[in-house]
Amino acid sequence: MWTKEVINMIEMGILETVYMTLVATFAGYILGLPMGVLLCVSDKGGLKPNAVLYKVLDIIANIVRSVPFLILLILLIPFTRVVVGKSYGSSATIVPLVVAAVPFIARMVESSLKEVDSGVVEAAKSMGAGNLRIIIKVLLVEARTSLITGVTIAIGTILGYSAMAGTVGGGGLGDIAVRYGYYRYQSDIMMVTVILLIVLVQLFQSTGMLVANKLDKRKK
Repeated sequence: MWTKEVINMIEMGILETVYMTLVATFAGYILGLPMGVLLCVSDKGGLKPNAVLYKVLDIIANIVRSVPFLILLILLIPFTRVVVGKSYGSSATIVPLVVAAVPFIARMVESSLKEVDSGVVEAAKSMGAGNLRIIIKVLLVEARTSLITGVTIAIGTILGYSAMAGTVGGGGLGDIAVRYGYYRYQSDIMMVTVILLIVLVQLFQSTGMLVANKLDKRKK
């Protein structure tokens, strides 16, 4: 049962899962971080309130987050084909992973920035700092511990989504679990993939929390 080919397949599955998770998280933050900042800034009581902008971003985030990932994966197949030229495999799965991750990340960023003490923001304003400087030098810096914790949560969530993508040939450990555990009833291989997914989540969680604790000024 545990031939060299099976072991190589699992090793490749680990690499594909890590690849999908990290690339999707990075791309998700490229889009989700600005969206989260805009949500925070344009909200009532923000640096520059804009009810229309906030409502538009709020609706977009709520709509995308309300669609189950497997359904979103299927809905985005035509778009995925346009972007990467195919709808299966690890690279193709990154597209729906990013789409699902962006509003999730944006909400976490918004929440983290809103936790910053308003007194710190007012102090920066009193010293003549502009909105952009306050965002970069005050909000993002003061919220860095919470933001890093959010990255850790996002990675775990996206890794879980990547495993779900295995049901439609998304590649990685999820694909192996479905093909061998569900279709071929090889429960031993399925259990190994589940254990590996748990180990990966724990590694990402531990690393993220370690970084967050080191950046937490309250513990210094």
